Amino acid sequence: MQLVTKLVAEQFPQWAGLPVSPVKLSGWDNRTFHLGRNMTVRLPSAKRYAEKVHIEQEWLPKLAPNLPFPIPEPVAMGHASKDYPWNWSIYRWIEGENADVLDQSDLPQFAEDCARFLKELHQIDTARGPLAGAHNFYRGGALTVYSEETNTAISKLEGIIETETVTAIWEQAVSSQWVDEPVWVHGDFSVGNIIVRDGKLAAVIDFGGMGGGDPACDLVLAWTFLTRESRAIFKSRMDMDSNTWARARGWALWKALITLVSLEGKDSPNANQQMRVIDSVLCDNL
Repeated sequence: MQLVTKLVAEQFPQWAGLPVSPVKLSGWDNRTFHLGRNMTVRLPSAKRYAEKVHIEQEWLPKLAPNLPFPIPEPVAMGHASKDYPWNWSIYRWIEGENADVLDQSDLPQFAEDCARFLKELHQIDTARGPLAGAHNFYRGGALTVYSEETNTAISKLEGIIETETVTAIWEQAVSSQWVDEPVWVHGDFSVGNIIVRDGKLAAVIDFGGMGGGDPACDLVLAWTFLTRESRAIFKSRMDMDSNTWARARGWALWKALITLVSLEGKDSPNANQQMRVIDSVLCDNL
């Protein structure tokens, strides 16, 4: 907090007197702090995350008017100093909670709202926008970039997962590619980046993974959070072709597999969550 206080005082003296405090859930890519009552400060935690600051500052204001729910509003961009090596951001604070507080009864409407948000995001012109690549960890790009680590994870999880079935689903996922024009993707459309109020979707945050490409990476919520009923609603509203859903299953499997294989204890809450995702993908593929 002392670092944030110093950076704000040096670069934005008009806000120097505002209190600084950590947010409840700060995230991995950025360290996030409250600045007064109505703003947040986001400090990238590594150089590879700092490269996204310029993209967010330029493109979020352009995307916002075309979307049905609020997204982060940049207020100012801070610059590297002797105390901190990268650019950083100040945003308007968005009130609410992460979507994982929702009850199952909330999920049908939540699925509808998520589909609405994504469909409108995917329709925004990507001209002059950044395409998928290293800057957003290939979200929206070819899933094959993760083939080696996925196949390695499958091999290491022999006896823990149904390796033959998982391998077949993975091979199906990487057998096709997006052949249409690139669309805007959020890149990390997950419950931690979806804000709800009063049981309903209120905003979508953390666009560090955004870029232009294949929308399949934005669909993994179907297996990571939604139930069978709400998943069916989500899939119906998104109206994607079977190859796109196959690639989406691949994105969900990739993340669950590499997370599971990295965990020392395979019976921890996190491991159990990854197993639930894998099981959801397998059941949905039948």
